[in-house]
Amino acid sequence: MGDQVSKRVKQLGSSEMEEQRSFQNPNPDYSDQGGSSSGAEGGGNEPLDEEGKVSAFFQKKVQSKIKDLLQQMEEGLKTADPHDFSTYTGWTGIALLYLQLHRGSQDASHLQRALDYVKRTLRILNGRKVTFLCGDAGPLAVGAVVHHKLGSNAESQDCLNRLVQLQRSVLGDSDLPDELLYGRAGFLFALLYVNREMGENTVEESTISQVVSAILDSGKSLSLEQKKTERCPLLYEWHQKQYIGAAHGLAGIFYMLMQPGAGVPPDILQESVRPSIDYVRHKKFRSGNFPSSLSNESDRLVHWCHGAPGVVHTLLLAYKVFKEEKYLKEAADCAEVIWQRGLLRKGYGLCHGTAGNGYAFLSLYKLTKEKKYLYRACKFAEWCLAYGTHGCRIPDRPYSLFEGMAGTVYYLSELEDPESACFPAFEL
Repeated sequence: MGDQVSKRVKQLGSSEMEEQRSFQNPNPDYSDQGGSSSGAEGGGNEPLDEEGKVSAFFQKKVQSKIKDLLQQMEEGLKTADPHDFSTYTGWTGIALLYLQLHRGSQDASHLQRALDYVKRTLRILNGRKVTFLCGDAGPLAVGAVVHHKLGSNAESQDCLNRLVQLQRSVLGDSDLPDELLYGRAGFLFALLYVNREMGENTVEESTISQVVSAILDSGKSLSLEQKKTERCPLLYEWHQKQYIGAAHGLAGIFYMLMQPGAGVPPDILQESVRPSIDYVRHKKFRSGNFPSSLSNESDRLVHWCHGAPGVVHTLLLAYKVFKEEKYLKEAADCAEVIWQRGLLRKGYGLCHGTAGNGYAFLSLYKLTKEKKYLYRACKFAEWCLAYGTHGCRIPDRPYSLFEGMAGTVYYLSELEDPESACFPAFEL
């Protein structure tokens, strides 16, 4: 049997193999002559209305599905790992979801649910990791924000103090990587997130600048070691591999360094960050997708964590920072790949699922106001409305924020106000 499988795999062409990772997109693309309708049926660009906004009918469907999925999620969480406090797969991710739902609805019960989950996480922190997604920084940052919104200033300040104290580990551990999930960029996000939610100077500029300097120094050091300083002044690796994507790679790190709140001086942005992004750009496949690492030549993964759906956010921010059309054009190229290959068999989640891929369209829509991208975001949401019916792989943590149902709910909730959408634990 094994030999037969091996023989069959060898017979498959690369394009056919790729089809096994995603479903064929059954949707027609957006048309400027679509004659879209706001009615329940038809309309060339449904689910957009005649003004190019998300139709009231589709909004109702989304809200109904959110309620249904929340009930399923809460029931499923009764058997989740009680010790997983992380944003990525644990209780902090659920708290972040309820914060998002409160932001849209101002429903006090959502804020209370966020508090319930935050309290649970703060009791079980283990001090082993320092990032927003996978370490103590996530629960502490979210805890500070939730308590702040509730007016519990002493509790908020306690979380904030503990968050800032993690900086000693971030700066003192020479073996700490720089990427988003487990490294310095992931701690930097926590600091920037707190400032976004609680006020610009909640975390002092000097605290942020020291973390940024450590990330820059690390990137320069590896680039020098690899003799790539002219072409790629900032180079990073994780587990001895120079990844490109948002989760473990260059795209995620450069995205954080370009954030206005990171305070990277304009000359360093121009002389170090910009050419490093251009170096990554030249690794793009003809398809418009990006490899998982600098050494990988296989055009396989179309996920937020590896591939175009993560890189697109970096290109869009580079366009805002450097004002060059090439970045916007290549972001649009990424969107074409995602539209064709982004309905993933891996599931509906954020990290490597259809919901995470849909955020690329929301980000492009926010920047360009092109109706095509809102239409595409809605079509990916429409796919998620049929949650569980496509035969996708069931994730290990099926109700979590980054692997499972909570992330899908988060994405669906963005359609209420798409112009303020932000990929959780990543976009700012």
